[in-house]
Amino acid sequence: MEFDLKPRKLDLYIIGKFITTFFVALLLIIGIVIIFDISEKIDDFVSKEAPLRAIIFDYYVNFVPYFMNMFSPLFVFITVIFFTSKMAADSEIIAILSCGISFHRMMVPYIFSATLIAILSLYLNLFVIPDSNKTRVDFEEKYIKTRTKGVGRNVHYQISPGEFVYAESFSTWNNTAYRFTLERIENNELVSKLTAETAVYNAKKNTWTLKKYFIRDYREDLTDKIRSGKQIDTTLALSVKDFQLNEKTVQTLNYDELEELIRTQEMRGDANVKLSLIEKHTRLALPFSAFILTIMGVALSSKKRRGGIGWNIGIGIALAFTYILFMRFSQMFVYTDSLPPAVALWLPNIVFTVIAAFLYRIAPK
Repeated sequence: MEFDLKPRKLDLYIIGKFITTFFVALLLIIGIVIIFDISEKIDDFVSKEAPLRAIIFDYYVNFVPYFMNMFSPLFVFITVIFFTSKMAADSEIIAILSCGISFHRMMVPYIFSATLIAILSLYLNLFVIPDSNKTRVDFEEKYIKTRTKGVGRNVHYQISPGEFVYAESFSTWNNTAYRFTLERIENNELVSKLTAETAVYNAKKNTWTLKKYFIRDYREDLTDKIRSGKQIDTTLALSVKDFQLNEKTVQTLNYDELEELIRTQEMRGDANVKLSLIEKHTRLALPFSAFILTIMGVALSSKKRRGGIGWNIGIGIALAFTYILFMRFSQMFVYTDSLPPAVALWLPNIVFTVIAAFLYRIAPK
C-alpha cells in the first residue's frame, strides 16, 4: 500500500544513511571550523595566557553545540543532498520506485530522521546551549575580547506597577546611574518624585545608594512635602544586570528564564525586549527547518544527473546559506517594527515551506 507505515528494511537503510552522514558531516565541518578558529584566535590565547584546559573545556567544548545548532540547517541540507544524490547516481532510487514503493512512501524515513534531528535541536536550543553559552561567553570576555564596560543612555523602566525609573546614563565601571529619577504614579497622578545626582548599586546588600537626593511628595491640597539630603540607601526592583542586557546575555538564559525576562521587560516597557523575543522565536523556529530542508533536498537530488552529485551539492549549499541569511535578515523586520517577532522569525520557514512544496510537487515520481 502506498501509505503503509509498517517498518521496512528500506526505512532502516535510509535512516541509517541519513543519521550517519549527518553526524559524519558534522564532525568533519566542526573539525575544519575549529582549526580555522584556533588560527584566528591563537594570538589572543597567547597574549592573555589562556590555560589550555580552559581553551578546550570552557571554550571549544561549549562552542561545538552552539555552532552545530546555528548551522544545523546547512548540515541537514548537505546531508540529504549528498546521500540522496549518491543513491540516485547508483540507480537505487529507480530500483526502489520500480519495486512498487511510491515516492511519498519513500519520504517516510526521511521525515522520521528529520524529526529526530529537530527534537535534538529543540532540546539543545531550550536547555543545553544556554548553559554552555554562559561558560563560552565568560571565556570570550576574559581571553578573546577586551572586556568593555557598556554605558546605558537614557534608560526608562517601569520597575513595578506605578513605579518608573529614569537614568540619563549608566556606567558599569562603577555600577553608577547618573541623573537618576524615580517617579510613583497612582490613579494616573504623580504622587512622588525622587531625583538624585547619582545612584550607586551595592551588590553585597542589593541596595542603591542615592547621593545628593531630592524627594517631593505631591499632596491633594497642593501643599507639597519636600525632603533632601546628601545620601540615602534604598531597595529597588532593579539591578546592574538590567542595564547590561544584550544579545549575548539572552543567549545564556534557558527557556523559562527567557520567558520570565520577557514578561519583566514587557511590564517595564524595556526596548531590549526585542532581543529577547528574537532569541525566543529563533530557538523555536530553527529546528523546524530540518523538515523543510529535508523535503527540498530529496526533491532536488532524487533525479539522476549527468554531472553527478556536484551540481546538487552546489545548489544545496546555496539554498541552505540563503535560508540562514534569511533568518538573520528577518531580525531587521523586528528592529524596524515592520513585523512582530513571531511573524518575522517564522517568515523564512513560511517562504521556504512554499518553495519546498513546489519542488516536491515537480520532483520526479
